[in-house]
Amino acid sequence: MSVGTALRSGFWPSTLRARLFFILLAGLAIAYGLSFTVLFVERSMSAKAVMLGTLESDVATSIAVLDRLPADQRSDLLDRLSRGNYRFELGPGLPGLPDNSSKGREIGGRIEEAVGGTYPIRMEFIPGDISRLQAHLTLSDGSPLTIDITPRPPMPIAAWLPYVLAIQMVLLVLCTWFAVRQAIRPLGALAAAADALDPNKKGPPLSERGPSEVAHAARAFNAMRERIAHYLEERVQILAAISHDLQTPITRMRLRADMTDDSPEKDKLVRDLGEIERLVQDGIAYARSAHGNGEKFSRIDLSSFIDSIAYDYQDMDKAVSVVGLVQGIASTKPHALRRILTNFVDNALKFAGAVEISVERKGEEAIAITVMDRGPGIPDAMLEAAMQPFFRLEQSRNRETGGTGLGLAIAQQLAAAIGGSVRLYNREGGGLAAEVTIRAN
Repeated sequence: MSVGTALRSGFWPSTLRARLFFILLAGLAIAYGLSFTVLFVERSMSAKAVMLGTLESDVATSIAVLDRLPADQRSDLLDRLSRGNYRFELGPGLPGLPDNSSKGREIGGRIEEAVGGTYPIRMEFIPGDISRLQAHLTLSDGSPLTIDITPRPPMPIAAWLPYVLAIQMVLLVLCTWFAVRQAIRPLGALAAAADALDPNKKGPPLSERGPSEVAHAARAFNAMRERIAHYLEERVQILAAISHDLQTPITRMRLRADMTDDSPEKDKLVRDLGEIERLVQDGIAYARSAHGNGEKFSRIDLSSFIDSIAYDYQDMDKAVSVVGLVQGIASTKPHALRRILTNFVDNALKFAGAVEISVERKGEEAIAITVMDRGPGIPDAMLEAAMQPFFRLEQSRNRETGGTGLGLAIAQQLAAAIGGSVRLYNREGGGLAAEVTIRAN
């Protein structure tokens, strides 16, 4: 089966590991088989040449001895003159068939050459379970002589040879597997590092040990990760710088607007300036969250912490409540976690008007805090995109309804800074749930 046929028929393995293993094993097995075949043929030819040479010299000597002995003494020497693959018989021998095979012609030619043409040779094939040839000739006194030849395998197979071959094939498979494993393992490590790539997190670099090609690829990957992290940091710094520099002209514009006479245009201008100021503040908050705020981890009582957030909103007449029993201690950055939850709550209040907060323990090392609402939710296809900066479901660009699109992105950045994660999902019966998972105490 050719490679193209194997690919079309689906026989060709789908993984690089299996393909390399198949190619190397097949190539080595074929090469090993060819080497063994060449060795076997060479030894067979050598053994055959030795056998025919011995047959030629021994038979010529034996025929000459028998021809010179009296007829009544010849039978005494038959056993001594016979060998393992031929023996002498006085008489016409067994009836056989004319032998025209290459082996018969070769053996007959060698015997005729040995006796110098003195005794014409007639070769016959004797049917039976064992391949036998008989050479018929007539001695000087007219007595018939038969040479019964049993061509044996020139190189008999030793009983232990199949076991040696089996051991060699096992070693061949093991060596091929080890070679493929050594070649594929760096690719697996590179793929795992690429899947886990997060420029916002400081992780250990990919190991640069191994063959020169593998080390070069690892160095290139580490350099690429550093460049990506640098580009992201530079982008955030530009955003922070622009947002910071805009605060001064916005403040001057607000002061000038406050000094003008009251009019509908003044109210519109003040509202526009307020929207711009909120956008700038969210930009600065996003930039700060990308680099962390330098806050240290500390232990907090979850019940008091969650209740304080709910009470702050209730004091502003916002429908925020805590459901279920909240208890336990968590190790986190309190200000960062508060910012995450307030972003969730503000977003839920904007679209639903009422919010519920629940706390659930996940195993021994994680705690999930979920902010739930009964608003319109987010289409499933857009849940992941909703975590991106400046993404807004509201397409009218009205910041009173759509916001700046940075709240969830800031929450995600802060969650990464405290070693947690953020997840959005639609609730059964309608509404959205925003979940942050943090480490337990």
